[in-house]
Amino acid sequence: MYSRELAIDHLKADLINALPPNAQISNVEFEGPFVVLYSLNPTVLMENGDVVKSLAKTLRKRIVIRSDVSVRREKEEAKARIREIVPENAEITNIIFDDELGEVVIEAKKPGAVIGRSGTTLREIAREISWRPKVVRSPPIQSQLINTIRYTLTKDSDKRKNALLNIGKRIHRPRVIRDNFIRLTGLGGFSEVGRSCMLLETAETKILIDTGLNVGARDPGEMFPYFSAPEFDIAQLDAVVITHAHLDHSGLVPYLYKWGYRGPVYVNDATLSLMTLLQKDYIEVAERENKLVPYSQKNIRDMILHTITRRYGEVTDLSDDVRLTMTPAGHILGSSILHLHIGDGKYNLAVANDFKGKRSRLLDRANTRFPRLETIIMESTYGGPRDVMPRREDAEIQLVKIINQTIRRGGKVLIPTLAVGRAQELMIVLAHYYKRRQLVKVPIYLDGLIAEAVAIHSCHPEYLSSYLQDQIFNEGQNPFLAEIFHPVKQNERTGLLRGEPAVILATSGMLTGGNSVDYFKRMAEDARNSIVFVSYQAEGTLGRRIASGVKEIRSIEDGRMKMMRVNMDIHQIDGFSGHSDRGEIMNFFRELNPKPEQVILMHGLRNKSQSLAQSLSKRYHVKVKVPYNLETLRFK
Repeated sequence: MYSRELAIDHLKADLINALPPNAQISNVEFEGPFVVLYSLNPTVLMENGDVVKSLAKTLRKRIVIRSDVSVRREKEEAKARIREIVPENAEITNIIFDDELGEVVIEAKKPGAVIGRSGTTLREIAREISWRPKVVRSPPIQSQLINTIRYTLTKDSDKRKNALLNIGKRIHRPRVIRDNFIRLTGLGGFSEVGRSCMLLETAETKILIDTGLNVGARDPGEMFPYFSAPEFDIAQLDAVVITHAHLDHSGLVPYLYKWGYRGPVYVNDATLSLMTLLQKDYIEVAERENKLVPYSQKNIRDMILHTITRRYGEVTDLSDDVRLTMTPAGHILGSSILHLHIGDGKYNLAVANDFKGKRSRLLDRANTRFPRLETIIMESTYGGPRDVMPRREDAEIQLVKIINQTIRRGGKVLIPTLAVGRAQELMIVLAHYYKRRQLVKVPIYLDGLIAEAVAIHSCHPEYLSSYLQDQIFNEGQNPFLAEIFHPVKQNERTGLLRGEPAVILATSGMLTGGNSVDYFKRMAEDARNSIVFVSYQAEGTLGRRIASGVKEIRSIEDGRMKMMRVNMDIHQIDGFSGHSDRGEIMNFFRELNPKPEQVILMHGLRNKSQSLAQSLSKRYHVKVKVPYNLETLRFK
């Protein structure tokens, strides 16, 4: 039996022998899921793409071509040549070189102009400068977070390169055990909402899917997934895959790095930006409020350096026996339904942790087509028989009506909202009705993380709905830049509350902390004002108490107990959810192609999951399971 190192050496030799001698391959490296060929004459490989494609198909590996460091053009010369090749209408804003990866990142307002038709301009750049070009979009709204991520990846590129090499050795190791069992253990989010986390195991591979926390919980035993379960061993973990950025799915990824995990995290680039934003804010708020801080900023940086971003539709080797493809989920920007191709395709599993079955203004609907499918894991948040959401159009009209009435009587409207997803959907709605003159002219203030999250959305229009892409690319209109929207700085809040009528979007959506709580306390006693809840209010939260009609609230100010009267109008609008209601879930399953043999329900209270299970089983004659946390299911 070969050792891992010997097997990898044989694979490298096979690669070199299969390529044209004049390609002058100087080195072969396994960097994460990719096989990277370093060449003294990379033009040969670029102009003979069919040879590389054929080799990749034969070896079933993803191959990347890079130039040897000795043939790369000097940076200033390369930068000048890039500007000569790329048309001016691309509006290049920055050019950054990564010595370790041999890449040059070209930031431009119009990435398509840098790429050129069928990639012709990009290939010319690579041929001329012998650096591997990578194109990213310049944010139309400057994002400090995106700049920080790019700076981290460039500054610590040597650490990232070493991380990718170590990951690559693990991914491309020879398969030793041919047993074909597949097991799934629920570590969080089963028969409950929050702390979503599951462990997928084969004989060769252990993959963690989502690593969330229960944001509203105070007891660490209820906040964290069951990392103490006997099935979970962080030292044996091969990969972490995150479906989307919300903290109940991504909030504890840095915690893994605190305890020694050094493997990869797979997300798309939009999710990386958004989950980093939410994680950084989470620990900053926890520190400020003297709550448990589960990890540090350093752990977040470690996560960034080990993250491998993949786009929708790209197939990626997580190990020798598991391949991943991400497809749109329609829940928030970058949210994904995962398709896992296990054991040479002998078993196929989809994970639809949070998804939206209908198109919204912000995002297109969830994908329902897969190459093969034996089992699907689905959310059941709104799976109860009474979980029927109003039509989106009715919800929009109701919101506009409440705002107009409140503003006309001289009041202000507070909308506590999630920073990611819900806030941007509301912005698109309000910009639409303002443009049609059905919404009164009123300033709409964006507080908390919302402005930064908007900047990230603006930087990733390729993930937005086809409706928004058409507005941005073809009509030159970006609704996020509408004149009614105004980011709020910390020192501006008091003046804002004393000023003219306005609409305020602030986090958090359940009044569990953040700026929305401060606004509520200062607005609640004025009967002219309104508060509009547009998201689920969990049991035990201040938002739940207010939404249920509580009229007196105790609060502590300057160390003293104070009773506060809630005189403002209270409204709950359910139609803006990024989740699917019962009807959407049933329709989503009806449209799945192919139909799976089995359904696993999670991310829902048990009574709702069981009710949904009965309906799915009865209507579609499919096997449905509703496991508890710590249950292990064997698929094969």
